[in-house]
Amino acid sequence: MVVPHVDHSYYELLGGEAGVRTLVDDFYDHMQLDERFAGIRAMHPQDMSTSRDKLFWFLSGWLGGPPLFEEKFGHPRLRARHLPFSIGASERDQWMTCMADVMEKSALSPEARTGLIGALFKTADWMRNKDV
Repeated sequence: MVVPHVDHSYYELLGGEAGVRTLVDDFYDHMQLDERFAGIRAMHPQDMSTSRDKLFWFLSGWLGGPPLFEEKFGHPRLRARHLPFSIGASERDQWMTCMADVMEKSALSPEARTGLIGALFKTADWMRNKDV
């Protein structure tokens, strides 16, 4: 899924590969250091390097850049890949808050950031597999 923004993709607006990698690394660093995200941190392995890479590869294509995840693994099957984890509104909101926090440091304009947060929320909400 490509999330366009006017005549530029979010991938381009974030600064391409380097910008998306920075966003992902900042996201996981923030998740690891901020206790507000302990719930979603617990869903990850101790060594989060593979998680970092997979989110980077996924976001690269989803944001309008190279489809790295699909090239490596095929269709993302995002919801199916997350079914083993108990994801409700709390986990969705932790993920979104963590991502919104780190987006504050990104190259995105406030308008582009609001648009991207909205698109990410739709995807994060779709990942829920429990009611609470």
